[in-house]
Amino acid sequence: MEVSAIYKYFEECGKVTSDTRNCTQGALFVALKGETFNGNAFAKQALEKGCRYALVDEKEFTEEGNPNIILVEDCLKALQDLANWHRRRLGTRIIGVTGTNGKTTTKELIATVLQKRYNVLYTQGNLNNHIGVPLTLLGLTEEHEMAVVEMGANHPGEIRTLVNIAEPDCGLITNVGKAHLEGFGSFEGVVKTKSELYDYLRSKENAFIFLDKDNHVLCEASAGLKSIGYGLEGDDLYIKGKLHACAPFLAFEWEHEGKTYDVNTHLIGAYNVKNALAAIAIGCHFEVPAEAICEALNGYIPSNNRSQLTETKDNHLIVDAYNANPTSMMAALENFRLMEVAHKVAILGDMKELGEGSVDEHRKIVSFLEGCGFERIILVGDEFGKANSGFEWYKNTDDLKAKISEEKISGKFVLIKGSNSMKLAPLKDIL
Repeated sequence: MEVSAIYKYFEECGKVTSDTRNCTQGALFVALKGETFNGNAFAKQALEKGCRYALVDEKEFTEEGNPNIILVEDCLKALQDLANWHRRRLGTRIIGVTGTNGKTTTKELIATVLQKRYNVLYTQGNLNNHIGVPLTLLGLTEEHEMAVVEMGANHPGEIRTLVNIAEPDCGLITNVGKAHLEGFGSFEGVVKTKSELYDYLRSKENAFIFLDKDNHVLCEASAGLKSIGYGLEGDDLYIKGKLHACAPFLAFEWEHEGKTYDVNTHLIGAYNVKNALAAIAIGCHFEVPAEAICEALNGYIPSNNRSQLTETKDNHLIVDAYNANPTSMMAALENFRLMEVAHKVAILGDMKELGEGSVDEHRKIVSFLEGCGFERIILVGDEFGKANSGFEWYKNTDDLKAKISEEKISGKFVLIKGSNSMKLAPLKDIL
């Protein structure tokens, strides 16, 4: 079935879902497959729950005489083609965001800034993959003036797939670092994959990027592209920043066209200054007033276990437990080391998907910890266990929970950092 024909069903519905737990009345259900599920088997249930039509790609799940179950060759491809068709029909200005670390926070900061002037659609949560990006794009309406689309990857070619669906008009790469090395094979593989955003924009007329001019890898990778630069160093910057403090919240100033502005955020981590400067550069380019930009950044409250400061009755917690890789772990530890607070405790979980270099990367973290001077260091997981540190260690989070239940931690600033699969985030409930 041609995408133009499928689009007529979408126009009639106005909404798309791939989850029978979220069947909006009158929506179009798309039957997707995973390692442990087959969405085709839920098509009839989706209709019973209120969906108007269901796309399936296995004939056995169609019903003779039921025009509401529509057979296509491949549901995933249909979803992606549908999203691209919709994006082209509306012509909304789209900003693509990718990078090893900080892309979700940066995406949210960009959206927060742009919303001071525009009706903005942006990626919800971390729906940044081959399914999440199409679903985001299909949420576009005529009322949206701009969209900020986050794109993630853990294998070569994934960003290329996503940019060909979203067709961004401009974009940025936050940074490149050691993450998902099992999939990318090497740091060079990470750079090449993230740079697929740049490759696409080179091929698009009038496209441009927002560029961290302090990042030499990105500067080299972006050669030939029109860029709008931001950073902390250099004199030829569109937006120039200066860090003031992290005690514990990030405070900085930024300069544009000879005027300087102060920002006091609710963000933890000096590394977030670059994410904020990216949002400022985009805001200024799209003519959001400087005062409104500052107001947006001052008012932004992070969520989803990303650099959150939580005050409990016993401790101050810095929860950064959504993901972890050598680059983000080192940045978090360096920031924690520099924070002007007393009684620091670091609780660190394994960094996943690092392949053959995993033990070596964990040993590097352990070596760095030896010079940090934290009051207490707690390591969790098999990979940290293999690093042969002399620090306090637990095989899993449950073992650590049992220890904390016996010996309560109180009166401390606690950093909680690790890969999401380590399930460290619930520690905040007992600390």
